[in-house]
Amino acid sequence: MTTPLSDFRAGLVAVFPTIAAAVPFALILGQQATAKGLTPAEMLAMSSIVFAGSSQLIAVGLWSTPAPVAALALMALLVNLRHTLMGASLSSKVAHFGRLRYLAAFLMTDESWALSERRAVDKPISRTFYFTVALTLFVCWQIASVLGALFGAYLEHPETYGLDFTFPAIFIALALGFWKGARRTGPVLAASAVVAVAVHATVPGAWYVIAGALAGITAAVVTAPREASDTAEETTP
Repeated sequence: MTTPLSDFRAGLVAVFPTIAAAVPFALILGQQATAKGLTPAEMLAMSSIVFAGSSQLIAVGLWSTPAPVAALALMALLVNLRHTLMGASLSSKVAHFGRLRYLAAFLMTDESWALSERRAVDKPISRTFYFTVALTLFVCWQIASVLGALFGAYLEHPETYGLDFTFPAIFIALALGFWKGARRTGPVLAASAVVAVAVHATVPGAWYVIAGALAGITAAVVTAPREASDTAEETTP
C-alpha cells in the first residue's frame, strides 16, 4: 500500500530528471518566440493553453505577422495526434480519477505519459503521483519558457551546447525504461524508427510522428501472438 505522501515523493523523484531536460528546451522555445516578435505574456499564454513542447516549437518556427492560423492549427493537430494513442493507453489506468481525468488529459505530455506508464508496471497510478508529475512539469515549463523570452538574447546559439537535444534525449531514456528484451521490444522500436525516418525523409509535415506510432502499434500486435505461443511452449511439459 502507498500513501499520498509516498506517492508525492515518488512523483518528485520520477519527474526530476525530466525537469532537468525540459528547462533548457523551454528556454530555447522562449528565445525563439522572442526572435519572432512574441512578448513574454504571449509566450506564457501559449505555454499555458497549448502545453505541448514539440508543437509549440514548430508553431514558433512557422510564426509570422499576420499569423497563418490555418497552417498552425493543422500542424498542431498532426503533431499532437499521438496524444490520442497515449490517452487511450492510459484511460483505463486513470478511470478512478473521476472528473479529474479531464484535467489529467489536458496536462498529459510525452514525459508524464511515459512516467505514468512506467509506474503502472509496478503499481496503480494514484492521483497524487500523476498530478505531482504533471503539475511540476507544467509549472516549470511556464517559468522556463517565460525566462527564455525575457533573456533570450543570451541564448542565441543553444545548439552549440547541445541544449536543443535535451528533450529528445530524455524521452529516449524514458522509452528505454519499457525495454523487455530484444524479442519483445526490439521489433516495436525498430518498426517505429524505420517508418518514422522514412516518412520524415519523403513526406512533408509532421506525418512521421503518427506513422512511427502506428508502425510501432502494428509491430506490437503482430508479435504478441508469437510471444503467447512461445510462453505456452515453454510451460508445456
